[in-house]
Amino acid sequence: MDAIARWVEESPYTAALGMRLTKLDEISASIALPFSNANANPGRALHGGCAASLAAVGAQCVSRAAMGAGAGPFHTASVQINYLAAAIGEAVHAHARLLRRGKDLSFVEIDVATEDGKSIAHATALVRARQGAEPASLSVAAGDDGSADPGSLGPHVVKAPYMAARRIVVEHMQGGNSRLTMPGSGANADLDGGAHEGAVLALLDTTGAMAAWAHTGPGPYKASTPSMQAQILAPPSAQDLVAYGRVVQSDGAIFWAHAEVAGRDDGRVFARGTVIYRIVT
Repeated sequence: MDAIARWVEESPYTAALGMRLTKLDEISASIALPFSNANANPGRALHGGCAASLAAVGAQCVSRAAMGAGAGPFHTASVQINYLAAAIGEAVHAHARLLRRGKDLSFVEIDVATEDGKSIAHATALVRARQGAEPASLSVAAGDDGSADPGSLGPHVVKAPYMAARRIVVEHMQGGNSRLTMPGSGANADLDGGAHEGAVLALLDTTGAMAAWAHTGPGPYKASTPSMQAQILAPPSAQDLVAYGRVVQSDGAIFWAHAEVAGRDDGRVFARGTVIYRIVT
């Protein structure tokens, strides 16, 4: 249990966010995240990447406690996150509950809520315990055509506090396609030195959102991420990351964007998913 607490509170990424493990046993975990402007979008709204990070960390905490350290390394093989409401200038808590434990898989439900009990996100996750197996063989990202036009919006959005803290760069954002980069080290790292899953999920979320904006262009819109489905294919290694996003469908207000996150050095895909993004007037 002490090792799990250290992982939560001393990993550079979760320490930068301010996560604190407040409860842990073999079937449940609670994690507190005080409000910090560094975790926010403009208007003091908690960035969706923080809620996604809480979901992944909560799921792993319960899974690690239930299976034991010897079952690792662990990664969140699948997570479905629904964003229910905004947290504006508020502390939040994640409450994770083990649904079922298998030999190398565990199923976890996570609720992220404000201190007054308002749910802001709900997630279900599948955590994979690799039982000491050799690292998985990963495919190489298809990439894109190498265009580099962030448009008028790209340089602006990365100035939001949470995005700036992650040092995310929008390299391309045109025609329903996006390409973003992010350091995997420093304040985005796990305790073992690789990129933290939470930072990877935040990059995936942001990349899908930027693909949607690349489809519409800037305007007098309101926008948010209602839902994201993501898969971490293997524990991310210690290298900078590049993410590619592409809108595959839109009904005029909802955009379905496929996104994948790969190592900048070797091009191997660590995570992929679909971001559902809403843009309305």
